[in-house]
Formats: sequence, C-alpha cells, structure tokens
Amino acid sequence: MKAMAAVLCAFRRPLVIEEIEVPPLAPGQVLVAVEAAGVCGSDVHMWSGQDPRTPLPMILGHEGIGRVQEIAGEKRDVYGERVAPGDRILWERGVTCGRCFYCAVLHEPALCPSRWVYGIHRSLEVPPHLNGAYASHIVLDASTPLIPLAEDEDPATFVAASCSGATAAHGFALSPAPLGGTVVVMGPGPLGAFSVALAKAQGAEHIVVIGGTAERLALCAGLGATLLLNRHEMEEGQRLEAVYALTHGRGADLVVEASGSIAAAREALLLVRAGGAVSLVGLGAPVGEMALTPFETLVRKNVRVQGVWVSDLRHTLQALSLIRRQPAAFAALVDRRFNLAEATEALAAVRGREVMKAVLEPRREQD
Repeated sequence: MKAMAAVLCAFRRPLVIEEIEVPPLAPGQVLVAVEAAGVCGSDVHMWSGQDPRTPLPMILGHEGIGRVQEIAGEKRDVYGERVAPGDRILWERGVTCGRCFYCAVLHEPALCPSRWVYGIHRSLEVPPHLNGAYASHIVLDASTPLIPLAEDEDPATFVAASCSGATAAHGFALSPAPLGGTVVVMGPGPLGAFSVALAKAQGAEHIVVIGGTAERLALCAGLGATLLLNRHEMEEGQRLEAVYALTHGRGADLVVEASGSIAAAREALLLVRAGGAVSLVGLGAPVGEMALTPFETLVRKNVRVQGVWVSDLRHTLQALSLIRRQPAAFAALVDRRFNLAEATEALAAVRGREVMKAVLEPRREQD
C-alpha cells in the first residue's frame, strides 16, 4: 500500500509530494487515514529553518485527526474503550516516556526529556517513516494516547485542540484567570483565540484583546472578548491608558502574550498590575534577547512571569471540551482549507497572516 506525503526536503523551498510505502505495523502501532492536518505557526518556523529541531527530510504536521485504518493488536482510547478500524480519532501530538522524574514524580510530562512530537522530531528516514500529518496516512506509535471524536464533529474545527488549544489550556492551568478579573490577550491568532475562550470559561469579567487584524479581533469577540484594541490604530501609550482606565488604574490581573513577539512581551510587563501575572505562551521558537528593567517591572510590582512550554493530554482534553461549548465560534477560525498538493501554499498563507487557521485535508479534491 502506498501513502502520499508532502515532504520538507529543503528549508524555504516548496514541499515535495512523494509516494511512500506503508510499512507493516509493529505491535501496538495504528495506521490512520488523515482527514485533517492543522497548519501551525510552528510548521512555518520549521519550513523557514528557524527551528533547530527540524531533521530533513521530514513530513511536517503535529496537529492531526483521522480514521483508524489498521491496528496491530488491541488498542484502547484514553477512556478505556476499544479502538476499531473506521473510528475517528485525534491523537496526542507528544509522546513521553512515563517513567522519568518529570513524568512519574512531578506529573509534568510536557517537560519529559525523551518527549518527541509527530511532524517535528522524526525524519522521514526514521521508521515507520510516516511520522507527520501532512500525508494521506500516518503511523502512530504504540505509546500515543488516542482520543475519540464523534461522527458529527468536523475534523478541521477540532484539529487545533491538540496544539494551540492545549498549549493555551496549559498556560491557564499555570496562571488562571481570576474570577471577575481582567485578562489581556496579546495576539488574536489561534493561541489568542483559545486564550480568550479559556478566560471566559474561568470567569474573567473583562477580556481585552490586542492585535493588528480587524477580522481576527472580530473572531475573538465571538469567543468572548469584551474590548478590542487594534495596535495599528492605537499607540502603546493609548493601549496602556485603555487597560488602566478599565481597571481603575491598576492594570490587568493576567496578561497572556500569545503572539510570539518580544515587543508584546515587554508591553505585557507594563499592562499587568502589581501582584499580577504574565503568561508567555506564544514564544514557541528562539526569537532573540529581551531587555527589561527587573526592579521596576518585576520586583517592585511583585509580578509573576510564567513560561509555558507545550502541553500534555489533560490540556488537549480541556481544549476539546472548550470547542464543544462553542463549536460555531471555533469553526469560524478555520478560514481556508487546502488539499495535500497545496501544502506549500498553506504554509505561505499562514506565514503571510492571510488566514486565521489553515487546515490541510489530504482527501480534498483539487480545485
């Protein structure tokens, strides 16, 4: 049996569509026919050569949903139910050892030194070769947690739960939104959109979103944002003034930096109130150094700055639950769908911020 895959062979070059032999499954492995693969900002970093983890050649794609096609032995999902061919599943993107200090003692598998991720860490040359979701099929490792999805749940709507949604949920687990408080979200992309929905779910009264794209800001309003500040229409001082006016001169209880921008991270330290928290969820790749005045911005204000690195299974389940509360609002985030042959075009669209969320549908007919 042959699978088709969009392969990254060289940085900043078009992905190459290749035919790949599907290998015999090892015990516990699952062959999945991919229905949807999310195109993440991290994929763009890897395509551009900005992520040091990228082994060439490789199949990108760490956000995936598909139908089980073949199983080597018995397999059960995270709820203990038997998995069978034809079932629609979402898989946890990161695979951990379950035995190390971080997994077994701290119960923080996101920090597992052995953690690897589909579409990020493994080359096409590493068996079983189909290691990313930019393909017609993917082979899942025996240790991969599987999550069932219903027949009426659109894979494109739910696919970002395994990355953007889960990472945002991790951030709010580490730095929760205070009930009745004020949360500022910087960056109205997928991470920011999930952050808005999480702030609303945790009971924030005021949810401010700062961004530069009117359409993305409007989508965040649909998820619960109460004040939208367009950074192209307001200077930094005006944004600070708006947030301080909203909070009786104190500043925000929680500021979520979801854009991956050093400038936004610096602004977050100005927006947060004394005793508040800044959550850095958007810095998924090296972006350089950040200058700050620690006494004025951190020590004197008693501010907590929380780094957020990836996520684990509980956060993915939380993100799925969040989408199920507002499926129409989250469906609106997916503004363009591409077939497998258009994978390079999809990456370019995400890089150029032409889309909010791009999704590859490998079985989608070419226009």
